[in-house]
This record gives sequence, C-alpha cells and structure tokens, in this order.
Amino acid sequence: MKGSLLIVAFFAAGVLLGRFAEVPAFFRAEEPTLYALYALMFLVGISIGSDRKALQAMRRQSWRIVLVPAGTWLGTLAGAGLVSLALPGRGLADCLAVGSGFGYYSLSAVFITQYKGAELGTIALVSNIMRELLALLGAPLLARCFGRLAPISAGGATTADTTLPVITKFCGKEFVVVSIVHGVMVDLSVPFLVTFFCSL
Repeated sequence: MKGSLLIVAFFAAGVLLGRFAEVPAFFRAEEPTLYALYALMFLVGISIGSDRKALQAMRRQSWRIVLVPAGTWLGTLAGAGLVSLALPGRGLADCLAVGSGFGYYSLSAVFITQYKGAELGTIALVSNIMRELLALLGAPLLARCFGRLAPISAGGATTADTTLPVITKFCGKEFVVVSIVHGVMVDLSVPFLVTFFCSL
C-alpha cells in the first residue's frame, strides 16, 4: 500500500507543478511520455523474464489455472461495460480501455494518455490505483465472503507482486502459485487489451 500512496503523491505533485509552475515545453510534449513507456515496457519484460520461479510455477500447473485469469478478464470487462451505461460522457470503448488496466496503473495510464489524452489517462491512473488499494484492504473480507480466489481476481495484475503478501496471508500459501501465475498472465494482457480498446 505504501508504494501505491507514493505513486499517488508523485501524481499529485505533478498536477500541482503543472498547475502552478512554468513547466518547460519538453515535459508537456508527447515524446517524453512515449520514451518513458518504452523504458517501462523494457523493464517489465526484464522483470517477467528474470522471474524464474514464476515461469517454473506456470509450467508445473495444469491448464485449469488459466480459468482464474480468464474469470478476471471477463468479470472486469463486464463490469466496465456496465459502468459505461451509467457514464453518459464516456463510451463503451473508453470504459473497457480503463478497465483493461487490471490494476496496472503505471502502464495502462501511459498507454491511455498516449492514445486518448490526459483526461482519460488520469481516470485510468486513479481507477487502477483504487483497484489495487481495494484489493489490499479488502482481501480478508473478499476471502471470507466470496472464497479464496476472490482476492486474487480482485488484485488483477498486481497479484504477482504488491498484493501477493496479503493474498498469502488471507488465502493461504497453497494459493501463492495461482496468484503469481494469474498476475503474470494478466500483466501480459494489459498492453494488448488497452491498445485494442483505445483503437476502437
């Protein structure tokens, strides 16, 4: 949770700086964001490629483990679709793009800002940070009321890293591998799904 709050603090500092200070044009142009995105994608690739435990865990599991991320994809996109009905200013594609961040706020917000502008990018950032915070804070309640896979699905892309400790605590150590595999698979889907829905 500390990491999420730090991200929010940096975001708020950027908003205040942009609002009340004269920021050089270079920082307001699209190029720095695009270069940051390239660097972020490179680092994500290194992180996934070097996590040998996660890759080994994926190989050891049966095909049924894919049902957990599939449930997360379907449930999240169905929820985003329903939310679009209550938001007259936003279309279905915009809501699906935001939802398909799956809690991966740093990557999805940059993509959406690049494709759809800063307003929707900000919505994506806040929405996906809120998803992570709700997963961190709500894990015990979700596990008790909806079963031990519920916190994993709620955590989305974060279940291989930031929400893994709370999932281990409230779901049990036997769900660690499921959580890691789920997080890696959902992580990998984010750039594809976000760019697909942004292009509609």
